[in-house]
Amino acid sequence: MRWLVLLLPLLHPPAEPVWVDPAGRPTQVAIQAIQALELSAEDGLDPASYDSAALRAAATRLRAAPAPPDALAFDTALHAAMRRYLHDLHAGRVDPRAAGFRLPPHAVEEFDAKLRQAARGGTLPLLIAGMRPAIPLYRELREVLRRYRILAADPSLVLTGPQPEVDEAALRRFLAAVGDLPAEETLATGVARFQVRHGLEADGVIGRATRAQLLVPLTQRVRQIELSMERLRWLPDRDTERLIGVNIPMFRLWAVEGQESVFTTEVIVGRALRTRTPVLVDRLEQIVFRPYWNVPPSILRREILPALGRDPDYLRKHGMEFVGDGTARRLRQRPGPSNALGLIKFSFPNDEAIYMHGTPAPSLFGHARRDFSHGCIRVADPVGLAAWVLEPEGWSRERVVAATQTEPGSTVTLAQPVRVALFYLTAFAVPGEGVVYFADDLYGHDERLHRARAQAR
Repeated sequence: MRWLVLLLPLLHPPAEPVWVDPAGRPTQVAIQAIQALELSAEDGLDPASYDSAALRAAATRLRAAPAPPDALAFDTALHAAMRRYLHDLHAGRVDPRAAGFRLPPHAVEEFDAKLRQAARGGTLPLLIAGMRPAIPLYRELREVLRRYRILAADPSLVLTGPQPEVDEAALRRFLAAVGDLPAEETLATGVARFQVRHGLEADGVIGRATRAQLLVPLTQRVRQIELSMERLRWLPDRDTERLIGVNIPMFRLWAVEGQESVFTTEVIVGRALRTRTPVLVDRLEQIVFRPYWNVPPSILRREILPALGRDPDYLRKHGMEFVGDGTARRLRQRPGPSNALGLIKFSFPNDEAIYMHGTPAPSLFGHARRDFSHGCIRVADPVGLAAWVLEPEGWSRERVVAATQTEPGSTVTLAQPVRVALFYLTAFAVPGEGVVYFADDLYGHDERLHRARAQAR
């Protein structure tokens, strides 16, 4: 118990013991708490971060021979470990703002008071369950994590060498284990299903990209799931029934009502090398039909001016014009089918000047990897998204289509703004499907979060 005693000056002990009885023995709820710490790995957390092994050993000693000083140290240490655990379970071990993500902080939780109440009322399991993100995706990933940990521990599922398809038996065993190859299906069908889950062209052929994904160790897939669960804890509690979520590395948007996804479409996001789409949470406030595109100074400097030097008629050909006077002059592109924003713009004011919009170049959606933009999000089906957003305000899809032919810059301000979350998950499981999807770490956020979690430990 010496390590516990040394920790006492660094901790904030509870006013009176919570986890030991008057004789100094750990209560049944204390044992329950230690079990929760030991099982924290089921939520992608690390039991060692909460000294679960030392607390278990201390509880065993106190049950055999209770000692008041040691009992007080045990009570204090367990209380502090449980506070850390509940915080990490609810808000994450890493502060997203420290990673440069523009996300609102979680409301301050009174873990101390809640722990006391749960310990004395026998409601600790309910308190722990209530700290998990109330998102179906989180529950799905929690189950996927359990399954992939079992798979990662099976050495027969390790594919090695430059060409795993040569060993057909090993490949079949692997694809069957991860759920891509039922017994009655062909190997090519299983490969195609694997390709779909990993954002590849589903041709059933093991080319270089497919081979690279097959060789990713299952231990790395476990880590992707854990990091995705961590990021789900960063998202604020839902305060509305309607949500637009964009998963950046998977190039996809979902519209959610309640707990169900009711609309989905492909998106294009910012380039990985220079113009990354930021992670943020905001509110969609306006929809603009036939928008003008005000060219950002960076694009004007890096792209438009060099093009103008090569072709003096560039502005006319692209429907661009300078407006304003003196230093306030700016370049904009007039509305129309060739406008860079397409026919619909979705505006959610933010410090990053990021918004969603259509595009005059739909062919780019044919690529599996779609990081082509300057940071804003291009939507494959902007009419469908606008129809969903405006449906509570009496709009139909036909009315949306008609609005794209109206006067330039026609703006609709939403009576009820819709929450927008631009997030970053490289492991994703659609609730109810039982299928997990993996994406490449497009911007390197996974690697940085992995290092930050290791430091937090």
